[in-house]
Amino acid sequence: MELSGRWVFSGRPIVVTVENGVVAAVQHEPRQPDDRWLAPGFWDLQVNGYHGYDYSGPDLSGPHISAITDLLADAGTTHHVATIITNSAERIAANLRVIHNARQQSARLASAIAGIHLEGPYISAEDGPRGAHDRRYVRDPDYGEFCAWQEACGGLVRMLTRAPERKGAIEFIERLTADGVIVALGHTGAEPERIRDAIAAGARLSTHLGNGSHATLPRLSNYLWEQLAADELWAGVIADGFHLPPAAARVFSRAKELSRLILVSDVAPCGGYPSGRYRWGDIEVEVYPDGHLGLAGSEFLAGAGHLLDRCVAWYVQHTDADLAQAVQLVTVNPARLLGIEGRDTHEPRTGTPADLVRFGWQPGAESLSIEATVHGRAARN
Repeated sequence: MELSGRWVFSGRPIVVTVENGVVAAVQHEPRQPDDRWLAPGFWDLQVNGYHGYDYSGPDLSGPHISAITDLLADAGTTHHVATIITNSAERIAANLRVIHNARQQSARLASAIAGIHLEGPYISAEDGPRGAHDRRYVRDPDYGEFCAWQEACGGLVRMLTRAPERKGAIEFIERLTADGVIVALGHTGAEPERIRDAIAAGARLSTHLGNGSHATLPRLSNYLWEQLAADELWAGVIADGFHLPPAAARVFSRAKELSRLILVSDVAPCGGYPSGRYRWGDIEVEVYPDGHLGLAGSEFLAGAGHLLDRCVAWYVQHTDADLAQAVQLVTVNPARLLGIEGRDTHEPRTGTPADLVRFGWQPGAESLSIEATVHGRAARN
């Protein structure tokens, strides 16, 4: 197959020929003008599930994981980190095994799923910071429990979100950092000095910064400012138009200087559903007519209902970033945080695995228009 368009990072028109999942040729003189864009496939570090499929659900299966992967590809995402939220130790272990087995049985899934993100259960129990997580399973960190989970999935847990104010948290961060796990701060109500202690212990990322927090905060001394000011921390942000107002997105971007910023979807199992009320585990979630999700009967959000095709377009429209910079936040930056080598802004190279998305984009549009996604032998158009 051939994909033509302007390479998003240079604006240079190219035609890429893909054979058997590999880049067979790259031409720099397209046969006709093309107003479409080509980019590396997107990386999403926070996928809870989508369209009824749930990485934390009791019925998770290999076919469910394959369906999530296909649905993400329709929005340009070729790689993601499967996210399991706060739950019982048994459920977490069981679903870790399902993901591990699915990757072992499918080369496509092994490539598409870059690892596992445990978002909890070692988070704040307070309303607001706890977000949509089930209070029954929130608890203090247990390194032995975590090691058992890593054994269940063959060491696939690459990221863990936790609240540093919980008992034993700082020592736990130090141990996970030594193990090579990315510790993220999130769903926390910690005092600023506790945030600084966590960073000194090795925390590297803020999970969906600005969300999973109290509705109101002390004006100048709080955990949000402390994370924004920390050059040691990367920041994940949900740029869907519902989780952050434009002014906050611009401030976050300037504080992190784009080099330490990553766009994530945080998409949840009810994402993509028609408006109405649904169950996410034991929690009632409302899907609003505009597609965003909330905890039914509250002011709090419940994960996200949109994917990275919307986040990139919204981010360009409401911040100082151009299209190439926004695409970098869903390609180069997440791969760099995960330590994946060889991901950069260069054009595709002959003989390398095909990992591409072709899309249209108009300034002011709510989302990118994804036309084709290629990831190895899997193509979506």
